[in-house]
Amino acid sequence: MKTCCFVSSLVAAMALPAFADGQNAIPDLSGVWGRSVFNFEPSGAMSPQPLRNLRRVGPDASKPIEVGDPVPLVGDYMNPILRPEAAAVVKQRGEMSASGHNFPEPSNQCATLSPPYLFTIQLGMQLLQRKDDIVILYNNNQQVRHVRLNSAHPRNLKATTTGDSIGHYEGDTLVVDTMGIKVMPWTTADRFGTPQSDMMHVTERYRLIGANEAKDALMQQERRDGCVCGGEGSSAFVRPNAAALVDEMYDRGLRVEVRVEDSKVFTTPWTGNVTYMHVRRNWAETVCAENNTDVLHQGFEHVPTAVQGDF
Repeated sequence: MKTCCFVSSLVAAMALPAFADGQNAIPDLSGVWGRSVFNFEPSGAMSPQPLRNLRRVGPDASKPIEVGDPVPLVGDYMNPILRPEAAAVVKQRGEMSASGHNFPEPSNQCATLSPPYLFTIQLGMQLLQRKDDIVILYNNNQQVRHVRLNSAHPRNLKATTTGDSIGHYEGDTLVVDTMGIKVMPWTTADRFGTPQSDMMHVTERYRLIGANEAKDALMQQERRDGCVCGGEGSSAFVRPNAAALVDEMYDRGLRVEVRVEDSKVFTTPWTGNVTYMHVRRNWAETVCAENNTDVLHQGFEHVPTAVQGDF
């Protein structure tokens, strides 16, 4: 299949300030960001790596390929980061997906997309930097996250679907620490159905990188996992009703390094990257619950129902 690279024509035309004004300069990460690919990008070569889709791995798994079907989500259950019980779940769900049947996960349940899964499926976000907190708006299902700055996790932390997120700045980097993520029947750590437990701990590091570095990272990821595009020669960021147009007047990209720890599921902490380009867009409304249909007739999708009334 031919992949499309929405950033292939990006030319950095004007440098924007990387830091906000003020006595204690902080990185200016604000704005609307987008990407055209799902899943985690690999981190450093010597680090434990996130799962890959076995349907996209060629004879030499270390090299990206442009062939293979990105739709069946057949996770690499042989990845050494998985404990045996988790590997068995990934293998079973991969076989289900390869047979043409989906497995329950947050997206097809119209559920909240919790970390770290949300990084593998959300293509658009807007980051708002405020004095005491960071607000992150996600395009898919209008999800919102609040990150308290210079705070601490409560001693008696009550689990919620997005977890409790606190943040601080380390030089040019925003560091976000998330714990207390509530595990639901459909909760997964990635799009391959990797399970997660109440021990999940996610650390996110946001920093600006050069536009060309971001472009190259996204091009490589498109080759690994396929492009979320509208057909040959078009991109998720340029076709009608798409996420956005790349902001050619911005000479920065955004790199998010996501460190994942869950001692009940993984043998070791591991890190995956997510890269975004600065984009121009009107915020798109994408509501899942109002169009929640069991298109594959598998019987596991449901219309969200309140346990008790609000009034």
